[in-house]
Amino acid sequence: MKTSLIAIGNSRGVRIPKPLIEQCGLEGEIEMAVRRDEIIIRSVRHPREGWAEDCKRLAQCGEGKLLDAETPPTRWDLEEWEWT
Repeated sequence: MKTSLIAIGNSRGVRIPKPLIEQCGLEGEIEMAVRRDEIIIRSVRHPREGWAEDCKRLAQCGEGKLLDAETPPTRWDLEEWEWT
């Protein structure tokens, strides 16, 4: 599918046909990136999406404990560390 750049103030824009938007599931805010000589347009990624549910599953099966909870305190922890 071919289209043309259109003037939008001092910038240029591209009209994206509705079928392409629907096929990609784009809506609202999007991200744009350049890879080599291509412009990538995609839905905004939420890097920590689903983490809460994953943590709950780990806790239910006894996994996901903090490593330092099992490590004995050092002299520095006992003698020099102060909460303020």
